[in-house]
Amino acid sequence: MDLRDFYLLAALIACLRLDSAIAQELIYTIREELPENVPIGNIPKDLNISHINAATGTSSSLVYRLVSKAGDSPLVKVSSSTGEIFTTSTRIDREKLCAGSSLADENECFFELEVVILPNDFFRLIKIKIIVTDTNDNAPMFPSTVINISIPENTLINSRFPIPSAVDPDTGYNGVQHYVLLNGQSVFGLDIVETPEGEKWPQLIVQQVLDREQKDTYVMKIKVEDGGNPQKSSTAILQVTVSDVNDNKPVFKESQIEVHVPENAPIGTSVVQLHATDADIGSNAEIKYIYGAQVTSATKRLFALNNTTGLITVQRPLDREDTAVHKLTVLATDGSSTPARATVTINVTDVNDNPPNIDLRYIISPINGTVYLSEKDPTNTKIALITVSDKDTDVNSKVICFIEREVPFHLKAVYDNQYLLETSSLLDYEGTKEYSFKIVAADTGKPSLNQTALVRVELEDENDNPPIFTQPVIELSVSENNRRGLYLTTISATDEDSGKNADIVYQLGPNASFFDLDRKTGVLTASRVFDREEQERFIFTVTARDNGTPPLQSQAAVIVTVLDENDNSPKFTHNHFQFFVSENLPKYSTVGVITATDSDAGENKAVTLSILNDNENFVLDPYSGLIKSNVSFDREQQSSYTFDVKAVDGGQTPRSSTAKVTINIMDANDNSPVVIYPPSNTSFKLVPLSAIPGSVVAEVFAVDIDTGMNAELKYTIVSGNNKGLFRIDPVTGNITLEEKPSTTDIGLHRLVVNISDLGYPKPLHTLVLVFLYVNETAGNASYIYDLIRRTMETPLDRNIGDSSQPYQNEDYLTIMIAIVAGAMVVIVVIFVTVLVRCRHASRFKAAQRSKQGAEWMSPNQESKQNKKKKRKKRKSPKSSLLNFVTIEESKPDDTVHEPINGTISLPAELEEQGMGRFDWGTAPPTTFKPNSPDLAKHYKSASPQSAFHLKADTPVSVKKHHVIQELPLDNTFVGGCDTLSKRSSTSSDHFSASECSSQGGFKTKGPLHTRQVNEHFYWSISTAYKCPINQY
Repeated sequence: MDLRDFYLLAALIACLRLDSAIAQELIYTIREELPENVPIGNIPKDLNISHINAATGTSSSLVYRLVSKAGDSPLVKVSSSTGEIFTTSTRIDREKLCAGSSLADENECFFELEVVILPNDFFRLIKIKIIVTDTNDNAPMFPSTVINISIPENTLINSRFPIPSAVDPDTGYNGVQHYVLLNGQSVFGLDIVETPEGEKWPQLIVQQVLDREQKDTYVMKIKVEDGGNPQKSSTAILQVTVSDVNDNKPVFKESQIEVHVPENAPIGTSVVQLHATDADIGSNAEIKYIYGAQVTSATKRLFALNNTTGLITVQRPLDREDTAVHKLTVLATDGSSTPARATVTINVTDVNDNPPNIDLRYIISPINGTVYLSEKDPTNTKIALITVSDKDTDVNSKVICFIEREVPFHLKAVYDNQYLLETSSLLDYEGTKEYSFKIVAADTGKPSLNQTALVRVELEDENDNPPIFTQPVIELSVSENNRRGLYLTTISATDEDSGKNADIVYQLGPNASFFDLDRKTGVLTASRVFDREEQERFIFTVTARDNGTPPLQSQAAVIVTVLDENDNSPKFTHNHFQFFVSENLPKYSTVGVITATDSDAGENKAVTLSILNDNENFVLDPYSGLIKSNVSFDREQQSSYTFDVKAVDGGQTPRSSTAKVTINIMDANDNSPVVIYPPSNTSFKLVPLSAIPGSVVAEVFAVDIDTGMNAELKYTIVSGNNKGLFRIDPVTGNITLEEKPSTTDIGLHRLVVNISDLGYPKPLHTLVLVFLYVNETAGNASYIYDLIRRTMETPLDRNIGDSSQPYQNEDYLTIMIAIVAGAMVVIVVIFVTVLVRCRHASRFKAAQRSKQGAEWMSPNQESKQNKKKKRKKRKSPKSSLLNFVTIEESKPDDTVHEPINGTISLPAELEEQGMGRFDWGTAPPTTFKPNSPDLAKHYKSASPQSAFHLKADTPVSVKKHHVIQELPLDNTFVGGCDTLSKRSSTSSDHFSASECSSQGGFKTKGPLHTRQVNEHFYWSISTAYKCPINQY
């Protein structure tokens, strides 16, 4: 193995691997003076760097780049593709490379370089230290080619005299190794003394007694050799002069002196004062201080030695960074052959007199001092390697490095004195196109010194900015019915890029068929005629695209609003509006809403409505179309209303249209059934004992002026038929015999018949009293009258046969005799008075009956054949009056007035049909025809309108709905449920409507003859007293 292979092997073994994430370090050792292209090392091999991407498994191309300073001639070169290191044509001279350094260790001479591995994904900084070993390329040389030594003649044998040492720039074995004395003439010999520092000092040895008088001069040669291969040497002439005897030599007080002097010491500063003494006297005691031969001329130039006083002073500026330690050999001689020797070591102490040094070496090669970066370069892009140093020591040599101002770059430390200049954030050409900043290196000395390096970076534009519209949403307005090609607006966008990256073209998006857009100028025009009623708003997009690679684009929304013109007339939703409202609707109630629309907008769309021909029956809101009634509806009086409405818009030239409105009045269950037959509650009908079951013994007939189900009637016996002797047909009202009457059934029977309509939501009711007298004849008028009068004293929910004294003929006569005997005087007076009044009433009744076709008959019965004929001919309620008996009414001032008290409960089947339980306290007023006797008048008090009070209800003030209503034509008990009863206008007596009790029973509350005329609900029942009986 030759020496070169040994060095390469040693270099590989000495490789030091650093942190692969940031930096790594290699150490190589080479010999100086190697020729060009000698391989030094292989970076990927020595660091075991793989070219295979671990993530993708593909081979990656790595680039090895030597970081060098502009203008430098590098000592080595690196292959960019393979990473191999070679020598260059510039020879490496170790002695020149490490000139002025102490080279005691041959490994101390080295130089360093940095290599980066790119791209950024594989970035590594490799620090390489190359140690330069010595070759024997220099011969040892004496300070002078002629060496003069003076030796006294009395010098003893084996005395030694120093010879100036030779100097060899090489180190180690290549340095000075041997001295050889040539032609010593056996008088002199040569000895080598090695100092602790490794220096070899030659000494001349006197081997024979000298005699100046015999020979005062000896001329010899001295040869010096190094240990290199091949060996090099040089010679000098050694001339020895034998001098006179001076037998005492000077002696230094201190032979080893070490002093410190600051490097900024001014010229003339005393460094050290040497002291030497000589025991001789006279001229032999005069001491002279001189530098020894080993002191270099550079050191002699820096320090002055006073030959007489021995004072060493500074005679030139010192520089610790140039030489930190100076060793001076000072000889004190008195002229004798043996001078005294002292070694002075001068340590130059540091002061902060050197600013830091910035070594800026670019990774990205600059062009004319400017680094060009693309704005798309990623963060942490490496720009340069910065090495800072300071020749001072300790605190003065500590350097901090930073960027002077805020820029998107930062320094990343990789070693103590090395930094990578990187981008710290993404760069934006549009924000800043170039950067010029200083890198500052400052030491920590006092005062601090600093050095700056200027870095210029220019950015190259990339197409990274899309066009930006001046308005992201463009809103326009244009009137309808426009012309084609109408200019609308100019759409504009800007691009912060430059060059072709900023050239913009415009393009319409979808849904823009009504528009044209100039691709270059952005001028937007209308390509069609707009109709706001067809489309009021157009929303589409406009795209702005640049010409970069790849192109970028952005969009803006365009909203075009079509303004209205009054080109449409108002339009009703229907040509004919029909509304259905319930009668009894209060005045000013809402009837309906008509709607008219106008396809225009704004004032052109504002529609005002008006009624054309209504005669103020209705009020129309001109804006909402709400129709309200100005009257209260009564279907029975008018079932519909028709009028025209007009709609006018608010345009400058108004447009109008008309429509027809019909208001249909729907029936409400506001009329109770009116009894037509029997004509009076005092009538009776004879039921002979010979009547057979199933035969019709009486008829009840009523009418309801409502319509539909409100006019459908149902007849029910609610009281007085506890024996089940009679049955009423619920539809026709015919009362039939269920079984043949027996003698126990003889007497008067009072049937309370309820007549109910089927109205919604609640039916209305009317009660009528039907008196049936079961007997062969009805010849005793007084007796029947008295029976009817007594029934008025029996509550309606009780049968008249339930009295403790049955209404039999024998019992009745006994009672009547007792009563007549006990009060004869009173009865005679009353009877006379009543008889007179009854006769007057009888004549009046006879006149009324003659007008109605002799409907009423005397108590004498006609033949059954005549009765059957009359029933067969019956086509109207008039014919049903023939079989009833009427009791003539008494005078108004009749003193016989007895109240009727009692309650009546409806049968369960009647309650189940939804009729409810009738409350006699709320019973409706009875109504009669004008010519019919009123059962209630018999019980009137002295009041002009006496009645017995049932129950008050809330009065209604409107005309149609007042609670005091007219009396019906017929003799009827009227019952109502939550509905105001309407009476015929032909009656002069007014009575309020009734209400249904929620408890479901017919009850009277309090005395039925109460005289509260200011209340709203009354029930008047009149009867005659001792009037003649008319039978038909």
